[in-house]
Amino acid sequence: MVNALEDKKGEDILLLDIKDVASFTDYFIICNGTSDRMLDALAKGVLEATKKDYKKKSRVEGKSQEGWLVMDFGDVVVHLFSPDQREFYDLEELWSDGKVLLRVQ
Repeated sequence: MVNALEDKKGEDILLLDIKDVASFTDYFIICNGTSDRMLDALAKGVLEATKKDYKKKSRVEGKSQEGWLVMDFGDVVVHLFSPDQREFYDLEELWSDGKVLLRVQ
């Protein structure tokens, strides 16, 4: 999933292990997209990558025009944000007890 986001030019990608602090998932992947169109492309890239490499399915929740898309694969939840929405919701701070496994700037 992270590779798909990198391939689609996602920015500030964070893989966060939250399995010790959350009961609903094991990992968050958080990524920025610089436009509505880019957020949609990032979501499409993740869905295409997971279709062939990952057994669990998801759909995209939210609207790119609102700056936040979410895909829930069960053990992994992918959050795609505009930079403003990412700063506003600040999931990194909210889930700061989790462990950063990877950060791609």
